[in-house]
Amino acid sequence: MKKRQARKINERKIKLTEKGLRKNYDRKEPSADWLKYFRVVRYYVKKRHGLGLEDLEMLMFLYSEGLFNKSSFLEFEQIFSWDASRFNRLLEEKFIVLWRKSTGSESALYEVSHKTRQMIAHVYKKLLGEETISEDRYINPIFSSEANYTDKVYRRAIKRFNQEQRQRPSPE
Repeated sequence: MKKRQARKINERKIKLTEKGLRKNYDRKEPSADWLKYFRVVRYYVKKRHGLGLEDLEMLMFLYSEGLFNKSSFLEFEQIFSWDASRFNRLLEEKFIVLWRKSTGSESALYEVSHKTRQMIAHVYKKLLGEETISEDRYINPIFSSEANYTDKVYRRAIKRFNQEQRQRPSPE
């Protein structure tokens, strides 16, 4: 009885596909999956540059802003958790730099540093599949001999990420 019902169901599915309808169990492949490994890339940036997720997101926002003043920084910062020292810390660590000093009624203008522009460009390249994450222990602190358990777990994820990037066809 069960075999007969299964056969009828399969026959219905075959008839539906012959009419041009999709099978119920087909899955359409996503056209873009470049955020698939965002967590791995983010962890790499965190370990390599000492940035958390909120700092990275702030710098990614400022990357496309060009020149900005402190009030526009603080305006965007309102959507993040409270960190009174974020602006000064990013300034001290040279992730943002002073572009113009304040004079009279003009406020000081800032921009992201060359180091930050390179870092974010590398993040985009890694997410788009144009670059792999280094597995060299001198470049990537996750692969150092003093790595903790979490780093070792991320090592496996980075190796899988790199393997998928190498197997992906070139974006030409």
